[in-house]
Amino acid sequence: MGDIYAFGLNFKTAPVELRERLACKEEELYHILPLLKESSGVQELCLLSTCNRVELYAFSEKEGDVRALIDTFGEMKGLRKGSLDKQSFLLKNDKAVFHIFKVAASLDSMVVGEPQIVSQFKSSFRIAKELGTTGKILNRVFDKALRTSKRVRTETGISRNAVSISYAAVELAKRIFGDIKKARVLLVGAGEMGELAANYLKRLGAKLYITNRTYEKALKLAQNLEGNALRFEEMSDYLVDMDIVLVSTGARHHLLTSELMEDVMKRRSYEPMFIIDISVPRNVEPAVGQIEEVFLYDIDDLKQVVESNLRDRKREAQKGEIIVWDEVNKFMRWFEGLKVEPVILKIKDSVREHERESPYLRRVLFKAFKEIKRNPEIAPLMLKIFSEEVKGNVHRREELSHVYNRADGA
Repeated sequence: MGDIYAFGLNFKTAPVELRERLACKEEELYHILPLLKESSGVQELCLLSTCNRVELYAFSEKEGDVRALIDTFGEMKGLRKGSLDKQSFLLKNDKAVFHIFKVAASLDSMVVGEPQIVSQFKSSFRIAKELGTTGKILNRVFDKALRTSKRVRTETGISRNAVSISYAAVELAKRIFGDIKKARVLLVGAGEMGELAANYLKRLGAKLYITNRTYEKALKLAQNLEGNALRFEEMSDYLVDMDIVLVSTGARHHLLTSELMEDVMKRRSYEPMFIIDISVPRNVEPAVGQIEEVFLYDIDDLKQVVESNLRDRKREAQKGEIIVWDEVNKFMRWFEGLKVEPVILKIKDSVREHERESPYLRRVLFKAFKEIKRNPEIAPLMLKIFSEEVKGNVHRREELSHVYNRADGA
């Protein structure tokens, strides 16, 4: 029987320059995993590589083989032996399983609760399974890790609130308008965060309009987002019809002034308008926020929302870790039980003929096996008791009672 190991480095332990050197693309895994497993001697192996972490998960009968695995991996990536020691970690058994479960549940991510790690985790496991580098132990680890991830997301609020600027903008819009499907959204400019926010709103069913100083850029983006391109110079005319305005340009001055927006709001009979200015410097005059029924948020406002949500997620993450430890304890009971399987098989062999003849013996065996699994240290003693006594006294109920009393008190 062997042990479970987790080795790696991540954004907490190593700089991005080192993580980049060790990173493996998906196609590289098909080449590197079989080589690492064969050359190191470990029984099972999986490799997880993302922008924030590079980690090896292994099952091995010898810790020396795991050390060889680490050195070989470093050498494959052009690093000298021992150069990773100070910027990496090596965990064993319950600590390793806890780490793996925590990674899968996004409790160890740079942004707690981000969903991308789950698909990355599944992908790494799928490849290792395809290649045959995992087996009974790691397959069970990964199945239970994904179960744990689902429990954490279901039973806590780690993914409940927005933690990106773009998504925070969308969440605010939903609070103000409720049903986004009825909203008309104007994206001014082609900044990345503005485009992301527009994309989120599109998924929610909003009707998108895009404008840009360069009309061709507006057309291209409108095609990507399945929206409608509008002429920049005509913006004052169609602003009246918009419910949500996302401003994300590189302009150095205010595009939406208080004078312009006062006129717009009068023409739309002061129907509520939500304006999100993600530009730096700001493209919406701050005084616009003082106009009746205008809800103006700039990037600092959104950052405050994100920071507040991150604090909420960290509190929820503490609840998540309790769930993770619960699942780790369940897994470790199964894993420790594997170590006594050979003993249980020997006991069964020693009494197989008599077990069929005696229901009472079967009950004694059931209780004995349950005790062995609960307390593996007593397995050798149990084997000795059954081998020496049960076999010779199987037809005598009082003797069996004596055997079970010895087993129960072992």
